[in-house]
Amino acid sequence: MLLGKNLKYLRKSKSMTQEMLAERLGIKRTMISAYEDNRSEPKLSTLKILSEIFSVSLDELLQHDIQSKGRKATQKKDIKILTVSLDQEENENITMVEHKASAGYLNGFADPEYMQKLPSFHLPNLSKNATYRAFEINGDSMLPLVSGTIVIGAYVEQLSDIKSGKTYILITESEGVVYKRVFNYLEENGKLFLVSDNDLYKPYEVLGTDVQEIWEAKAFISTDFPNPKDKTQPTTLEDIAQMIGELRSHIVKTK
Repeated sequence: MLLGKNLKYLRKSKSMTQEMLAERLGIKRTMISAYEDNRSEPKLSTLKILSEIFSVSLDELLQHDIQSKGRKATQKKDIKILTVSLDQEENENITMVEHKASAGYLNGFADPEYMQKLPSFHLPNLSKNATYRAFEINGDSMLPLVSGTIVIGAYVEQLSDIKSGKTYILITESEGVVYKRVFNYLEENGKLFLVSDNDLYKPYEVLGTDVQEIWEAKAFISTDFPNPKDKTQPTTLEDIAQMIGELRSHIVKTK
C-alpha cells in the first residue's frame, strides 16, 4: 500500500515530525506511526485533511508512488502570478536580480514593495509579448558565460513549456536561483535534469514541484569578451545526452 510510504515521504519533505503532524490532525502520534507502517488506515475525513496539508489529491496520496515517480501532473503546474515593475508609461521593466540579492528574491518575488526596490532597465529588440527578468550568474558552471554575467530570461508560464536542451534560470525551493541547461522528463517521472555546460559539474535532477519560477534565457550582458585562444569549450549536446544517460543508469542501479 502506497499511503504509508507517501505519507512518510511528504511529512519528511516538509521537515515535520510525527508529533507535529499528529497535532495538525488532532490525533495521537502513535496513529501517524501506524499510518506510515500501514498498520492502520486513516478515516476519509483524515485523508482529506492530509491531502490539504501536503497539497496532493487523494488519488495521488493513495495510488501514486510520489517518492519514486515524483508528483503527478506537475507538467501542467502554473509557476506563479508575476509581480512586475512598470515605468512611468506603464511599460514593463526588466527587473535586475543581482547575485547578492538572490536570497532575498526567493522570499520576496511575489511582494510588489520588494520588487520595486530592485534595479530595472529596458533593452531594445526584445519581443514585447513576454515578461523579462535579469539574473546575475555566479560561478563557472555555464562556461563560456563567466561569473558576473547577466542573463536575461523570458517568463515561462508552465512546466510543460520547457524545451529539452535549452538554457533556463530556475527559481527552486531546494537550490535557490540556478542557471542550467534543462532536460524535461516531467511526463516520465515528474523531474527535470539540470546540466552544466562546464563538464566539471555533474548533472542533477529536481522535482517539478520544487520549481517556483522558470525563465528561458534570451540574452546576456557581459564585460568579459571571448578569447579565441581560450581552449575552454562548452559541453556539446551530444556530451550532455551521454551524461544524462549515464546518470539515469546509475540512478536505476542504486534504487
